Amino acid sequence: MRVIKRVFSSPVLPLVAMLALGACGGDQKGGAAGAGGMPPAEVGVVTVTPGKLALTSELPGRLEAVRTAEVRARVAGIVKQRVFREGSDVNAGDVLFRIDPAPFKAAADSAAAAVSRAEAVRDQTRAQASRAESLIGKKMISQSDYDLAIANARQALAEVAAARAAQDSARLNLGYATVTAPISGRIGRALVTEGALVGQGEATQLALIQQLDHVYVNFSQSSVEVLKLKRALDSGQLKSVGGQAEVTLLMEDGSEYPQKGKLLFTDLAVNPDTGSINLRAEFANTNGLLLPGMYVRVRLEQAINNNAITVPQRALQRGPQGAFVFILENGKVAVRPVEVSSAQADVWVVSRGLSGGEQVIVEGVQKIKPGADAKGVPFAAAPADPAAAPALKPDAAAKPAAAAKPAPAAK
Repeated sequence: MRVIKRVFSSPVLPLVAMLALGACGGDQKGGAAGAGGMPPAEVGVVTVTPGKLALTSELPGRLEAVRTAEVRARVAGIVKQRVFREGSDVNAGDVLFRIDPAPFKAAADSAAAAVSRAEAVRDQTRAQASRAESLIGKKMISQSDYDLAIANARQALAEVAAARAAQDSARLNLGYATVTAPISGRIGRALVTEGALVGQGEATQLALIQQLDHVYVNFSQSSVEVLKLKRALDSGQLKSVGGQAEVTLLMEDGSEYPQKGKLLFTDLAVNPDTGSINLRAEFANTNGLLLPGMYVRVRLEQAINNNAITVPQRALQRGPQGAFVFILENGKVAVRPVEVSSAQADVWVVSRGLSGGEQVIVEGVQKIKPGADAKGVPFAAAPADPAAAPALKPDAAAKPAAAAKPAPAAK
């Protein structure tokens, strides 16, 4: 019992208690200083201002040759020769195939002989009619003989005309035995080979020629979008482009075709199956890069908004109540509901919610919340990499270690 009393009455205990209280006070002061030293989060902002913007629509389309001709056999026969080289360019009138002409030549010769025979009969009946006309005046022949001579002459003239028509038909068939190109363009592969029987009961297709110096792109636009655009133009909210609309072609790999196209027509009726309106544009294809059947995207300039308000696409947020953006007002973060009409390139066109002059937060939204303090910096200067954000200062991080320094004094 005496030993225990001596331990508790030792003068070391008050010193340890004082050191412990001092350490606790130091921790509280250090923690308060660390919390009050955090600077406002830096966010990238853009100041929205009304400006002139060309409104474009990006629509899917498909390429089509300006002219397409199916080369077909117009007479029945055996293909004797293919003259053209597959995949080459041909001109109108170039010989492509030769069909065995022997039967057609024989038919043409027979038709020519029939014409000669009909002409001989015509000359004979014409002479008889002339004699009958001179004799009828002298009452040397009867009226019936005269009428018969005149009828025979007229019949002979009709037979000559029929024989000549048959001759023309035979000559045409003989000419059709030599198959020529109906248009200029690029010809594909041959669909028949030498020795094939063609034209027997149907006009057999032999090849396909497509004119590719210019190409069409056929595309469609929703009738709802067209109606909305027309109403905006009629109300004066948007201005017409004026002149001929310029069309840009985007290839399958996303690259932009170097030459601009022109809009040829907009259909006057809505397709009942798709609810869309068909459009067609034309592009020059001097380098042969555009091929029929290729799927592309068309960027069509349709109107101009002289007071368009836009925000970068990454600034627009979506929530249960709709679209909104974060704005910076007097150093505080606020939420602003907006309505957007369309996307143009990398921006959204805002139709309601912003009037211009607001600072819209584009970058750093993950570091803020409504009502929080924030510091706005130009969007281009905002750090793109989160690792580049300002870190905690080393002296603030070292304060807890400094508060623990008195601990060795408890020895």
